[in-house]
Amino acid sequence: MLLGALLYSYLDSHHMQKNTGLKRLRLSGVYAVKGLVAAAKFEAAFRQELLMAVIFIPVAFTLDLERVERVVLVLVTVLVLLVELLNSAVEAVVDRIGPEFHELSGRAKDIGAGAVLIALLLWVYVWADIVVFGLWLK
Repeated sequence: MLLGALLYSYLDSHHMQKNTGLKRLRLSGVYAVKGLVAAAKFEAAFRQELLMAVIFIPVAFTLDLERVERVVLVLVTVLVLLVELLNSAVEAVVDRIGPEFHELSGRAKDIGAGAVLIALLLWVYVWADIVVFGLWLK
């Protein structure tokens, strides 16, 4: 046990240097942008939801809303993008493992799709409640 701890400590300090400080922050930003570009390039659903966000977020700023209502509209729209990014990451990892069908792989993809569905249903509800019922039907 002690030998394992010493070996881990040696490897951690000599061969597995982690980036820290500003370099770590810069690299995190680079990887994040890389991920967003990959999602936009390879994921049709993300592109569609991004288009939805590009259309509806400006609409939220043109409507006569309370600040909290506007924040909620933007928040729920960004939530759809976040959930889609996570779903795409799960799908990419599952596809990387192998092309053959496995029950757990299918389940992981289905659960990710279910999360996206819930986020989209929440988006529809919030936008309908605030914009349709809150503004137009007053």
